[in-house]
Amino acid sequence: MASFYSSSPILTTFKFLIGSFCFLVGIASSQLSSNFYSTTCPTALSTIKSAVNSAVSSEARMGASLLRLHFHDCFVNGCDASVLLDGASGEKTAPPNNNSLRGFEVVDSIKSQLESSCPGVVSCADILAVAARDSVVALGGLTWTVQLGRRDSATASFSAASTNIPSPFSDLSVLISDFSGKGFTTKEMVALSGAHTIGQARCTVFRSRIYNETNIDASFATSLKAKCPSSGGDDNLAPFDITTPKAFDNAYFKNLLSQKGLLHSDQQLFNGGSTDSQVRAYSSNPKLFSTDFANAMVKMGNLSPLTGTSGQIRANCRKAN
Repeated sequence: MASFYSSSPILTTFKFLIGSFCFLVGIASSQLSSNFYSTTCPTALSTIKSAVNSAVSSEARMGASLLRLHFHDCFVNGCDASVLLDGASGEKTAPPNNNSLRGFEVVDSIKSQLESSCPGVVSCADILAVAARDSVVALGGLTWTVQLGRRDSATASFSAASTNIPSPFSDLSVLISDFSGKGFTTKEMVALSGAHTIGQARCTVFRSRIYNETNIDASFATSLKAKCPSSGGDDNLAPFDITTPKAFDNAYFKNLLSQKGLLHSDQQLFNGGSTDSQVRAYSSNPKLFSTDFANAMVKMGNLSPLTGTSGQIRANCRKAN
């Protein structure tokens, strides 16, 4: 039986609207440029880089925290700095972020410096994008050209942050679906997961793996149980990469080969599924990983940016103007 929707004018209108939306998103992305602040705030990039280098030098973990801020921002309604907004109903308090995201003070410091030298010019969203890149470079990773010109949202979404950010408990099929929903290929998802070559995770997100899962190296699990008891100690930390936790390299993928992925979602990338071959490739070819990661980060930074007259340039990254 023929479907009503196959010839429905309502569907035709819907397709037109969706097509128009995609076209507009494409236009918005194309408005970003690498030299956006070359005349309006020529010291913007150097100011951000200096602040990031100082913060990472003081605490290597901060590099991972700043990278994660950009990721958690872009995956929720696009790269618009909504993750930085304070408020009980904001994204900071959503389950994937609450008591977990950090680095806000570093962003505040950068914003304060830029407001002094170029008031009302550099967006918080662009600060996050550049700080993510500079954090990777500070920890030994490959650089990439950050496209600039994003503007800031005046609102945040608790509900979107609660549902749009991939879960550390997800199976491979769910991870592929979550990233596909944002326009990423499975290959790009694996590359972006390599961000876990730096940073640390809380006991509460890897406890079930080390006590209940079998696809985990026994000695690795035992060492983690010393840091993460079966009850209590939820905020105790362990590095994603046990070999070179302060270096942005390909060790994360090498660890997966020996079943030393910290999170359930990490080990899912090498667990007899479709991504096994890519993990093997990255584990033996660090240059390939670095290149793919950099390209995927550029793509992520282009997720639904606000440009032109949309949004605003927040004077304080924590609140709308």
